[in-house]
Amino acid sequence: MLRRAGKGEVADGFYQIRSDCTHKVPETKFKIKVGKTLSVRKWHAAFTREGRLDIASVLNRIQKGGVHPTIRGEVWEFLLGCFDPGSTFDEREQIREKRRIQYAIWKQECKDMDSHVGSGKIITAPIITEDGKPIKDPLVLLEATSDQHTMQGSSSSSRNENEVDKSENCVVDKQIIEWKLLLHQIGLDVLRTDRSMVFYENKENLSKLWDILAVYAWIDKEIGYCQGMSDLCSPMIVLLNDEADAFWCFERLMRRLQSVGVENQLQHLASIIQVLDPKLHDHLETLGGGDYLFAFRMFMVLFRRELSFGDSLYLWEMMWALEYDPDIFSTYEHIDAATGVTPGHRQKVKSIRQFGKYERDNMKNGATSDNDGPVPISVFLVASVLKENSAKLLQEARGIDDVIRILNDVNGNLDAKKACAVALKLHRKYLKKIQGKKP
Repeated sequence: MLRRAGKGEVADGFYQIRSDCTHKVPETKFKIKVGKTLSVRKWHAAFTREGRLDIASVLNRIQKGGVHPTIRGEVWEFLLGCFDPGSTFDEREQIREKRRIQYAIWKQECKDMDSHVGSGKIITAPIITEDGKPIKDPLVLLEATSDQHTMQGSSSSSRNENEVDKSENCVVDKQIIEWKLLLHQIGLDVLRTDRSMVFYENKENLSKLWDILAVYAWIDKEIGYCQGMSDLCSPMIVLLNDEADAFWCFERLMRRLQSVGVENQLQHLASIIQVLDPKLHDHLETLGGGDYLFAFRMFMVLFRRELSFGDSLYLWEMMWALEYDPDIFSTYEHIDAATGVTPGHRQKVKSIRQFGKYERDNMKNGATSDNDGPVPISVFLVASVLKENSAKLLQEARGIDDVIRILNDVNGNLDAKKACAVALKLHRKYLKKIQGKKP
């Protein structure tokens, strides 16, 4: 039950930071507020006896005050489109079980190709050459029970000991070679991800993160793995106990991000700033930043570096609630069908209330999409950061390095709720200006 604590209950206790790292991480601004944050009681009350969710009743709460940490995982499964709000408890349990089986099959495929998957060990150096020749064990397999100093030491001391193992058969399948070449990079990134958190002192959680990313890199061969994905996957591990459930939430998030693409978001950002702050846009172009690549990281890891762990989760769920489309589950059905996952009951959309506030604004203004697809709210969030720092950028930025330095100063100081509020205002202002230009 939530405590009435004036301005709200601090949520830091749910994501504990190691005592030696408290001075290195941003302070969490998110507070659990009675009447605003989606509580456990309100969440459970939103379901019918059969388990159908009144999504409209919870979206408003999430948009106003986020989700109580104890129910975040299950709420996110709906926000990310893992389940349809119109499905029943039984239907969701069937879907969950089939997905867990599918994940187990994929994980076994990976384990058959490389025995380190599912072993509790993490690879931090190449295990295969680019032409498919296996490399002798260079003592870079990290036991899930070893401490961090041992892990770092074994990794660095072994890099000059890599030898091609001529006794083993070469791998000829190019897809398998490409996948195996990614495994050590995943391992190196996993060891750097959220290491200030007590949660990752448990090495089983580290190996779980590595396993999920390794499996994902195999099933999504177009994306494979790239830096930043560990930052996106980590919250799923923290929020969902079952590895397969965490994998499917991560898979949905990746699908969501791929549907808009970073390059498209950068192009949208340039267009939006050109309309809302032409002086700033011209200045950035003069500095050689008209491609807005300096904002790449914000899009790539969804503000994970600008916010504390707790605040980044708060921002994500507000974004997803604001953008929520009740058809999100059905848009994934055709791909799920290929995996043998049977979709549950699809609820007929009866009210615009089932859409998030941001999505409703788009619908009202006929701006749900363009040739490049819908403009995600993340673009307006980055625009809000640029607008908030517009004066400083105009006065102090004499090159792209200055732009990056000024934006880096935002790290730890961004207010998630304020950023969302400003993003919505900019969105409405942008739509109004665009509508005014139409003949």
